[in-house]
Amino acid sequence: MPETSSSSTNDDSAVQPSGKGRPTPSRAEQEAARRRPLVLDTKEARAKARADLQQKRERARVGMANGEERFLPVRDRGPQRRWVRDYVDAGWHLSEWVMALMVLVIIASLVPNPIVAYWAFIVLWGYIIIAILGMVLLGMRVKKKVAAKFGIERREKGLAWYAAMRSLQMRFMRLPKPQVKRGQYPD
Repeated sequence: MPETSSSSTNDDSAVQPSGKGRPTPSRAEQEAARRRPLVLDTKEARAKARADLQQKRERARVGMANGEERFLPVRDRGPQRRWVRDYVDAGWHLSEWVMALMVLVIIASLVPNPIVAYWAFIVLWGYIIIAILGMVLLGMRVKKKVAAKFGIERREKGLAWYAAMRSLQMRFMRLPKPQVKRGQYPD
């Protein structure tokens, strides 16, 4: 029996010692190794991040102005919306001059003569009513033409409102910027 035990001790010495081969670090050492600043920002990193963000925003602004699909907001995406934008941008609309007329009415209301201000407001309200009628007719035309082009079952909702709101903006203020010239109606 003693030989068996001595042979087992000889076998144990041949086996590699288990473990990691180093002492376990103390809790304080482990915490010190994990310690790092809460905010890993340096002035250079902040400046680089700000420059990258500015570059991305500029690229998105230019892309949106040019009508690139991936930079457009959800309300402007899709082939039907693009067609409606081109249709609205190709025409002349009374509603795009409402803002300019309002500025003129404000200036006319500063004239000390109340009759001038009164007639300026009357003209403004008459113009607004005519512009709204034009927007309603534009919406009806757009719905009819989109149904003919894309199919009535595939026509998106809200295209008439989209066309009316786009026609209300002055051409140079529209985003995405107009891609067609006046009179260049889409197919």
